[in-house]
Amino acid sequence: MTTTAKLIAVTIDCAEPKKLAEFYSRITGFEVQYAEEEYAGIGDGTTSIYFQRVPDRKAPSWPGPDKQFHLDFRVPDVAKAVEEYIALGATKPEFQPGDWVVLADPEGHLFCVCPERS
Repeated sequence: MTTTAKLIAVTIDCAEPKKLAEFYSRITGFEVQYAEEEYAGIGDGTTSIYFQRVPDRKAPSWPGPDKQFHLDFRVPDVAKAVEEYIALGATKPEFQPGDWVVLADPEGHLFCVCPERS
């Protein structure tokens, strides 16, 4: 039998960990738990998102085959959330594939803003 693993965190490579931690803290409500030049983290006590400094990281093209991952966030009002996240520094790529909205964080990592389930 395979040992079952529990996901505790995701680590995102980025140029400015503290800045990206603050951005995601604002959109998730997670508290900034740690913030240094090389590494930062946010979490809610159960799940964490960490940000690790990789100065030469390049953002993926969208749409394109070089995207390695993306995060999905469920919100009660997609249009309002998109407006707020853009005000915080996100951008909205022209290509949008579905009933959700694809955004890019201030360093170009893609994430989806999804409606609540009906």
